[in-house]
Amino acid sequence: MRAPAAYDEFAWLYDREWAAQFHREARPALERALFKRLRPGAWVLDLCCGAGHLAAELLARGCRVVGLDCSEQMLRYARKRAPGADFVLADARAFGFAAQFDAVVSTFDSLNHILEPAELKAVFENVYRVLRPGGWFVFDLNMEACFRSVWRGTSASVRSDRVWVLQGSYDSKRRLARARLTLFRWENAWRRYDIEILERCYPAEQVLLALSQAGFRELECCRAEQLGMSADSGAGRSFFMAVR
Repeated sequence: MRAPAAYDEFAWLYDREWAAQFHREARPALERALFKRLRPGAWVLDLCCGAGHLAAELLARGCRVVGLDCSEQMLRYARKRAPGADFVLADARAFGFAAQFDAVVSTFDSLNHILEPAELKAVFENVYRVLRPGGWFVFDLNMEACFRSVWRGTSASVRSDRVWVLQGSYDSKRRLARARLTLFRWENAWRRYDIEILERCYPAEQVLLALSQAGFRELECCRAEQLGMSADSGAGRSFFMAVR
């Protein structure tokens, strides 16, 4: 997992360019995988909550929300977007709460950023500990099909206050994806940021085994398109569902 500084530098662009669109397009999948299971007043942990787009959606649905992220800059946006939620600066690999949650959710391939299998298992064990019996854990991951197609290549954008170029690559032998972002941002003068983000490709079987070893049951893995995401937005993405 990258140091929080990388996500701090990335937060400004993430908030403006990608997060809102993703969560809008993921809403049908989340409706089927999570929202329909939540009673009014349910306690939900938004794990790796980013800029708070999902937290705001959960609040609007009557949930009580705690958001957790390792990036203080992400949390600054989240607190403004979802002021009714509580936000905690912490690492998904090492956290704990006295309260227990009815559901834990992690979106936008956040857990692909956990780069070691043992650390991913630690995340699952942390989630298991904070869920109530019968509580749901729902998250999505980019799978190999995404890394071999969507992730590779170059994209760019030019706007009045920002110019960015994103270059992606995937090492299939190491199962490691790399995105190099060059961002020029207007801050009373042009400032350049060079950011590198890494993701690990986990086979579905490995993820399901780690969930089982952490104690979860009723395990499911569904392609995003099966849950209602479009072929473009859901390409190569899967949602995992498990019960405490």
